[in-house]
Amino acid sequence: QVQLVESGGGSVQAGGSLRLSCEASRYTYSTYCMAWFRQVQGKEREVVASIDTGLNTRSADSMKGRFTISLDNAKKTLYLQMNNLKPEDTAMYYCAAKAGTYCLTYYFSSHAWYTYWGQGTQVTVSS
Repeated sequence: QVQLVESGGGSVQAGGSLRLSCEASRYTYSTYCMAWFRQVQGKEREVVASIDTGLNTRSADSMKGRFTISLDNAKKTLYLQMNNLKPEDTAMYYCAAKAGTYCLTYYFSSHAWYTYWGQGTQVTVSS
């Protein structure tokens, strides 16, 4: 069973930066899609960005230019560099993975498409 463990969340002031990490263990797949989602309590989980083993990336329009997703295949670790954080970025951030495929245009933003999920890491941005 694949396990995803996020880290790097915390509390920062607006304009600050954080780097989230997601380490995948027991992962034997050579092709996969990974993504960051975020969720505010009471709202639907939304995609932040995705990347696959072909290093194809996609980002939500509202976060382009501020958030950068990257993947270290050798370490099986996913990263999210978040700069110029805003109070509206406050949320629980989740790592997700889908094995055996690149990220597909039609599905990558759907949380239901992903098979594996981490427990989440909280990001709080104060004004």
